[in-house]
Amino acid sequence: MLDVSRVTSKGQVTIPIEMRRKLGLKDGGKVVFIEDGNRIVITNAAMTALKEVQEVFSGEAERLGLENEDDVVAMVKEVRREMWEERHGGNA
Repeated sequence: MLDVSRVTSKGQVTIPIEMRRKLGLKDGGKVVFIEDGNRIVITNAAMTALKEVQEVFSGEAERLGLENEDDVVAMVKEVRREMWEERHGGNA
C-alpha cells in the first residue's frame, strides 16, 4: 500500500486512516520514528514500549517460578504485605 502526505511548514504530516488503523493509533496516540539504515520506520510508540518491556522481562517469570496467574497474584500480595510491614512496622 502506498499513501502520500504533504509536510506542512511546521513539519506536520497527516497519517492516512488505513495506516493509523494498521498501527492501532487512536486520537492523541504517539508514534516513534526509528532509523533503519536508509529508511525511517514509523510505529506506534505504546506498542514499541510494550515490546521493549517484554524483552527486558523475558525469562523472569521462569526465574521467579511463576507458572500461572495465581502465582503472579500471590507474588503481588506478598510484595504488598512486605511493603506494608516496612512502612508500618508490622502493625495492622
